[in-house]
Amino acid sequence: MKVEGTTLPGVVIVTPRVFKDDRGFFLESFNARAFAAEGLPTGFVQDNHSRSDAGVVRGLHYQLEHPQGKLVRVVRGAAFDVVVDIRVGSPTFGRWTATELSDRDHRMVWAPPGFAHGFCALTDGTDVVYKCTDFYAADDDRGILWSDPGLAIPWPAIARRVSGKDARYLPLRTPRLDLPTYRP
Repeated sequence: MKVEGTTLPGVVIVTPRVFKDDRGFFLESFNARAFAAEGLPTGFVQDNHSRSDAGVVRGLHYQLEHPQGKLVRVVRGAAFDVVVDIRVGSPTFGRWTATELSDRDHRMVWAPPGFAHGFCALTDGTDVVYKCTDFYAADDDRGILWSDPGLAIPWPAIARRVSGKDARYLPLRTPRLDLPTYRP
């Protein structure tokens, strides 16, 4: 596999080796030895799977007391994937990185604990799967407003369908917003 850094330290793009032939393809989406050799986590405890139509935005989500690192990939369709550094005191606080993930290139994004994550489905029936380093805790569910003007994320023009919960989140720099603390 190939691991590439992004503009946010700790957030990486993982591209697995894909073996294609006239029958289709094969790839390893996770291999604990290979991930450990690259300094990536291997202790995943939960897998999630969502399906979204084109224009659906999910995020920007995080958990405060039970932060989840997420290894995100698209197994069907395509998504505009965003990771935001929301760790108070971080040198990259408020910065984000975005990449397109699709079933064509099989790339994955590693979003460490302490970062918010979200995506916009670019095609109908986009299936996003992600491995998490901690369990989902409903009472610890948090988020940042996906369309926060202070972040100025250039969401695709089709971004239009957002859950009521995600639409009510506050911008990142709102006073008294519960955010994780940066720990170097």
